[in-house]
Amino acid sequence: MKRWRIPLATCLLVLGLAVPGTAAGAASPAAVSDPASLVNPLLGTSNGGNTFPGADTPFGMVSWSPDTPSRPPGGDYAYSDNVVTGFSLNHISGPGCGAMGDIPVLPTTGGIDGNATVGFSHANETASAGAYSVNLGNGVSTELTATARSGMARFTFPATAQANLLFKLSADKATNLHFNRVSSTEVSGSVDAGLFCASAPSYTAYFDMVFDQPMTGSSTFSGGDAVTFNTTGNRVVQAKVGLSYVSIAGASANRAAENTGWDFNGTRTAAHNAWNTVLGKIAVSGGTGDQQKVFYTSLYHALLHPNLLSDSDGRYWGFDHQVHTVAGAQKAQYGTYSGWDIYRTQAQLEALVAPQQASDSAQSLVNDYAQAGFFPKWSLNSAETQVMNGDPGPAIIADYYAFGARGFDTAAAKADMVKEGTTANAIRMGLDLQTKYGYLPSDGAYPKDFYGSAATLLEYSAQDFATSAFAGALGDTTTRDQFANRAQDWKNIFNTASGFIQPKLAGGGWKPGFSATSSDQFVEGTSWQYTGAVPHNIRGLADAMGGNTKYAAYLDSVLSDFHGSGGSHADLGNEPSIELPWEYDYIGQPWKTQKTVRQVQDQLWPNNPANWGVGNDDLGTMSAWYVFSALGFYPETPGTSDLALGSPLFTSVDVTLGNGAHLSVNAPAAADNAPYIQSATLNGATWNNAYLPASLATTGGTLNLTLGTTANTTWATTPTSAPPSYNGNGGAKPPGPPISTGTGPITSDNAGKCLDDNAGSTADGSHIQIWSCNGSAAQQVTVSGDGTLRILGHCVDVSSGGTGNNTLIQLWGCDGTGSQTWTYNSGTKALVNPQSGRCLDIPNSSTTDGTQLQLFDCNGTNAQRWNLPS
Repeated sequence: MKRWRIPLATCLLVLGLAVPGTAAGAASPAAVSDPASLVNPLLGTSNGGNTFPGADTPFGMVSWSPDTPSRPPGGDYAYSDNVVTGFSLNHISGPGCGAMGDIPVLPTTGGIDGNATVGFSHANETASAGAYSVNLGNGVSTELTATARSGMARFTFPATAQANLLFKLSADKATNLHFNRVSSTEVSGSVDAGLFCASAPSYTAYFDMVFDQPMTGSSTFSGGDAVTFNTTGNRVVQAKVGLSYVSIAGASANRAAENTGWDFNGTRTAAHNAWNTVLGKIAVSGGTGDQQKVFYTSLYHALLHPNLLSDSDGRYWGFDHQVHTVAGAQKAQYGTYSGWDIYRTQAQLEALVAPQQASDSAQSLVNDYAQAGFFPKWSLNSAETQVMNGDPGPAIIADYYAFGARGFDTAAAKADMVKEGTTANAIRMGLDLQTKYGYLPSDGAYPKDFYGSAATLLEYSAQDFATSAFAGALGDTTTRDQFANRAQDWKNIFNTASGFIQPKLAGGGWKPGFSATSSDQFVEGTSWQYTGAVPHNIRGLADAMGGNTKYAAYLDSVLSDFHGSGGSHADLGNEPSIELPWEYDYIGQPWKTQKTVRQVQDQLWPNNPANWGVGNDDLGTMSAWYVFSALGFYPETPGTSDLALGSPLFTSVDVTLGNGAHLSVNAPAAADNAPYIQSATLNGATWNNAYLPASLATTGGTLNLTLGTTANTTWATTPTSAPPSYNGNGGAKPPGPPISTGTGPITSDNAGKCLDDNAGSTADGSHIQIWSCNGSAAQQVTVSGDGTLRILGHCVDVSSGGTGNNTLIQLWGCDGTGSQTWTYNSGTKALVNPQSGRCLDIPNSSTTDGTQLQLFDCNGTNAQRWNLPS
């Protein structure tokens, strides 16, 4: 019911009563105003997190950061080390294999030693968003900051005639080393690097560095070069370096374009402000100081990649080994996509808070397809490494689009997705076998073409669904249905007898010797961890397992521990398990989602780099999981903006969307020991669902939650309270324009009334209303493939093109405007007007004949649930 539409909190305040969970008259905590100051880049640099602590900007090309001897993959820095080998110009945040860490520079004094390392202590080290500094054991203070494509350093040496900068060009297996002393204040060069996970593709990194005082000498050592300064008079040597993947000239131009002066403090402040601009898109209040620091550090880590590839003039090195220039609305080309990881969380978060960069990232992938004939699976800069499995590129693009990043060539993207999913290519391995068998056989010579037959089929199923959702959103119902149906191929490897996903033989039998705790035919996981990996159809999976009770028992068992122990438990530090806690929402037990997610946050995400509990951050994927979980919702279903509900860590969350709208969550009683939802309202109306409407990710809305310390086992537990699942094969399909099914009545779940044209009039402005179903021409609605609803040759129309709540609905001559376009969400049965993002609604849930329909915020009530002609 939506009577009065006034939030409970408002009513209580009007009556002079306290809002539940808050003290009468108590002031709400202030929102964080300087989130960049809370970022601790040292988090994640231990226990396999593989992040780096150095200076960078959002999605930047340059990340000038210290390297230590154990050189963990990507980040090249281990918190347990106490020696620096150099400060290199680029890094990958949190991968499982080593790469980048190119062109390290190490300050030393005295004689030149190309193998030199320098000790340091964490007590003398400071890392923040956009800056890094350390006082080294050799007496040199090193301070680093960055712009998008350049870095700046301030080295304070002891007074000496032999102050050196060692350029260790051969670090991380770099080859084809070039170093040139351009003048007494400038050096440049290049290295060939890459070899991620021993893959062959590589890139060339070019640099150009200038100094604010002249060199007094230079020399060469094995694997590098050195320059020397006399700091007996002026102990401070400043350096500015440009990086490029195109040319030395590009590196020089990048430096000149982005850092014209010698103001180190000003450059550092600008980097800090650049981080505040994007981090500030999510404002939180409340929570503990540690929770706020982990939250904003996680958001920071989630926005380091994809990294810039194009120079300041728009030129970049493409997948076809040619130089290209960004064109049209695209502002920059991006690269380095850990696709297997980021389609689950990071892509959605990037689109939510940085839609311009996400749109450019989507266009970058479309450009990659044009140059290479496939979407990257795991790319390092502008080369495919063929690491991991699946076909994640389409899912990443669909995620970007679903969460509001739509400034790219969507038609080309869809055409590419369809081609990649239907014709042989370098990424979609085993496509011919899936077409033949409906699964990927695990016997004989077949597995040589793909990595983990069972895991890969699950990946393909989820990614086919994302393609389906994207096509549906663009109005292509044929492609939508085609891929939605194939997305159900996971059923072919689910063994109803065992209750597990199992590898299957080409002859149709199950692979002998199956053990649910084995990783055979799975990828970085076991069948215990992978069986729940059907994010688009949890309802179908639960039914296949035997119903909610059996599925709950599976989740209870696999989530009874989440450190991966014995192969029979979830590993919430790695991607195959990260969706599992949210799946209780789909089977009527949302309080278990709330409980389990909080346990994971508390146990694996400390504000302490030495005790870090999460594995590889995988270019922000795990960090994005934490961000979503702390906000209180999660993008379970790839390619859609469906959001499964948990509960927030903070008393207030406000997300500023790309269109200026706000997605807000208010939970005055939020506390670490109070994860349980007692009741909820959405946009002022009672909300009893374990999900948020998909439209909130792009149009915004306000969710008010009453939280408590004990589970409410009756809230959002009915079958209709579950988030959408998509069956394909004639069942529920992804959201998209209405299917063209001819003409008939549209009925409401609110008392079974019919959508009706008042008196069957064809006059412009005639009321569109509800009326008892009578089979008259006024109730015969043609659901058209162009998204219009037509009665008597005229269109159902939003009055005066309005977009606000309570705008009335009328009949009008069809004119092709957004006021006459409707999409249908088969999960919530809502008819949504995309122009406004609001739903076709019966005011106050009225059942009175003649009640004129209106627009209103989508809320999932029966007043917004419509049944299309069959």
